[in-house]
Amino acid sequence: MLRALELRDFVIVEKASLEIGPGFTVLTGETGAGKSILVDAIELLVGGKGDAALVREGCERAELSAEFDLSKNHLLSQWIDEHDLRGDPGQLILRRSIDKAGRTRCFINGHAATLAQLREAGEFLVDIHGQHAHQSLLRPAAQRNLLDTHAAAEELARETAEACRAWKRLQEVAAEAQKNFAAREAERADLRERVGELKKLAPGEGEWDRVSAEQTRLAHGSALLAGAESSLEALVEAEGACLAQLAAIATQLRGLSAHDARLGAIVEMLGSAEAQAGEAARELRHYASRIDLDPEALKETEARIAALHAAGRRHRVKAEALPELLRELEKRLEELDLSVNPEALEREVGAARAKFESWLKQLTARRRAAAEALSRTVSAAMQQLAMAGGRFSVALRSLQEAGAAGAEEIEFEVASHPSLPLRPLAKVASGGELSRISLAIQLVAAKASPVGTLVFDEVDAGMGGAVAETIGKSLRRLGKERQVLCVTHLPQVAANGNGQWCVTRSGLKVKVEKLDRDSRIAELARMLGGAEKTARKHAEELLDAG
Repeated sequence: MLRALELRDFVIVEKASLEIGPGFTVLTGETGAGKSILVDAIELLVGGKGDAALVREGCERAELSAEFDLSKNHLLSQWIDEHDLRGDPGQLILRRSIDKAGRTRCFINGHAATLAQLREAGEFLVDIHGQHAHQSLLRPAAQRNLLDTHAAAEELARETAEACRAWKRLQEVAAEAQKNFAAREAERADLRERVGELKKLAPGEGEWDRVSAEQTRLAHGSALLAGAESSLEALVEAEGACLAQLAAIATQLRGLSAHDARLGAIVEMLGSAEAQAGEAARELRHYASRIDLDPEALKETEARIAALHAAGRRHRVKAEALPELLRELEKRLEELDLSVNPEALEREVGAARAKFESWLKQLTARRRAAAEALSRTVSAAMQQLAMAGGRFSVALRSLQEAGAAGAEEIEFEVASHPSLPLRPLAKVASGGELSRISLAIQLVAAKASPVGTLVFDEVDAGMGGAVAETIGKSLRRLGKERQVLCVTHLPQVAANGNGQWCVTRSGLKVKVEKLDRDSRIAELARMLGGAEKTARKHAEELLDAG
């Protein structure tokens, strides 16, 4: 649920802050005041496209933030944990800025995030229904997606599409194998030889670095031993060794420090140096005792380096890249082995097709069941929107050849009057009818949406009277199940809100304020128009009836 929304220097809004409660909240105001800007801000905060034009004139950047209640959104809480984007328990804060160059920055609970992550989180949070939704509903892909969403079949549709692509890819491999058999046989023989050679060499991951370091150590063993022994002699064994001199100096100054306390700090430093030098001497003895002067080991290491280097040169890669090359060659060889074995390849193609058909069967069954339910519920909703006797149907027509989108063509059909036959939604002539049908579909789809906040942006445009009152009551009922936010010009819809915010504009200044009962009556009266006294009385009646 959306708790709060804050905007700064966004389009024409200098600063705005809203605290939104549960239930059905309406946003009203005169045309051009900027109501839909608030919806645009929500859309941006859940990953919508943004550009420099959204920054208020003369400002450096637009800043947007929203706070959501996560107490009931367990899937999103789990997603946040998986992406290590935790914030305060039960709360989610999304923030986004867009500068005047069009660059955008996104944050989730104060953590820097990508736009894709913002969009992914938004899918759990908000479902926005715009006033032009009926335009997208004319497209076959949009109708298919809406049906799949209503059927809770999005994942099933994705699996079906992926299974189809996998089957088609294997079919292409099979066709290519038949066409290029000779060339593939030659490549296969070459790969077998190369893989055999590399397997015999058996280059290990990180081996090149290890043997190079070992070769350097063994090759310089004599110098390392001589250096360690001469250093050890200078520290402790030679006449006038460093350790002995440090001890003598420390003893001398310790005696003098009785006459000048300032020497005490110097004595402490010398004592520390003496201890460090003693530790260094012990480590040197240990190091010198472990130095290996084995010429056979050096010879073997240099031979291994030469073999790795020669293999890298033959295969045209760096010696350290040989393990990765071996993996790639083995994978390619497996593909070629499959492609030159017609029976094995045919089995693979058949298995891929069977998997695709299995997903396809499940998807079709899910779609048919959902189509019947959606047809009934949208038809029922149409009766309340001045389309008595109107019918809605989701038609599923089997395709001659199934594809990634499924085995059927999906088309929304409608009849606005009992005497009329069902016709494709795209061919409905009346814009008003199309808007009402679209709204009926959106109201039904919104109930199926799993998100907690539903936003309707002037979806009631072009309607009024009893239809508007029905829309308001429908949204109020929906508000008992979800948080609903609606931008509207209709007083009958606004009167049904559990809460109301008003957007006003003076010049380039936009103000957003929450209305109490008296100010709601005044705003509803403005929306009703007519004589002030009559309009105010009507507004009171609407509010009391809401």
